[in-house]
Amino acid sequence: MAVLGANSDCSPKVRRVVQILPELDDGGVERGVVELSRELVSRGIDSWVISDGGAQIPQILKHGGHHLSFDVNIKNPFTALTRAVRLRWILNNISPDVIHARSRVPAWLCRMANRNPRRPFVTTVHGLNSISWYSRVMISGDRVITVSDIVRDHVCKGYKVDPSTMTVIQRGVDLTSFCRSAIDAAWINSFRREHNLMGHFVVTSVGRVTWLKDYETFIRSIAWCVPEIPEIVGLIVGGIRPNKRSYLEELQTLADNEGVGDRIIFAGMQSRMPEIYALSDILVNASLKMGNMGRTVVESLAMETPVISTTWPGLENLVRNGVNGQIIENQNPEQMKAAIREIRSDDYTTPQRRAEIRKSIPAEYTLDSMVDRIVQVYESAVAG
Repeated sequence: MAVLGANSDCSPKVRRVVQILPELDDGGVERGVVELSRELVSRGIDSWVISDGGAQIPQILKHGGHHLSFDVNIKNPFTALTRAVRLRWILNNISPDVIHARSRVPAWLCRMANRNPRRPFVTTVHGLNSISWYSRVMISGDRVITVSDIVRDHVCKGYKVDPSTMTVIQRGVDLTSFCRSAIDAAWINSFRREHNLMGHFVVTSVGRVTWLKDYETFIRSIAWCVPEIPEIVGLIVGGIRPNKRSYLEELQTLADNEGVGDRIIFAGMQSRMPEIYALSDILVNASLKMGNMGRTVVESLAMETPVISTTWPGLENLVRNGVNGQIIENQNPEQMKAAIREIRSDDYTTPQRRAEIRKSIPAEYTLDSMVDRIVQVYESAVAG
């Protein structure tokens, strides 16, 4: 297999990187991989992504990265050895300086495949996975990244490892792309017309249609707001996997039973996320299990849209009551209703308030900071 697109003016330490993850469809991890690939290319690093495919492959290619389709999304242990042998052949042909696994199945395959020669191996722990032999592979890298202090503490306590062996790197938002001055107003108007959002107060929740996002609480709170905010609608933006279709139908039934079947819009996966945040009056992150400050929270704040967010013990919140949104308890539609009402009554639409929301993002949550630190981890792994 020929390796195309290698750069001659690359960094002397890290010239080629492979990121490997299950798929490239909807999700914060997937979008992070796409953004990191783009930024690596811009720094003269040859970027490769291996996944089982997905809608975001064109974004990898558009910005000069490479994608290779491989079945790294299958948990079948009986085919693992065969796939590992194939993956070893792929890695030897690409010949990366660093291999970066972003999920458990890819990490296991890399562990088996990464030999003769063995290359520097980096893993990122993205969430609060169960403590088990299966999940332990995510701390087996030569360098281990966690996306928050709480994730670091979770794995260090569970596996009894030294916290100093982990590097915490927050998910970063691209402030150039997520900026109101860069949005496409025509696209927003078209989207509003398509989904009957004109003249409505739009409360949005972003993420795959899964129980972890607690869309039940979101739907109930929208329904309970209708008497006071008759123009309210709930917009759910996220992909729907085939095995989650029954859950989607349950949510639709719940919306019908609550009398808001025509007010809850399932818009599916969307690529124009800055515009989605910009057209929203409020962004809700009601996740039941938060190992880090969700990408949707940071991106919404960058787009000057106030956020209602649940919390998790030990998690540093970017959302501050009355400054850039409201913090609520998990699975509490009454609190969510009160937070929606509070934000609506407190005018967040003035230029000064919008500027304050954007300025509330700490520097460590920016894309530049994230990429700088990841490249430093790569260089450290290569240096040994």
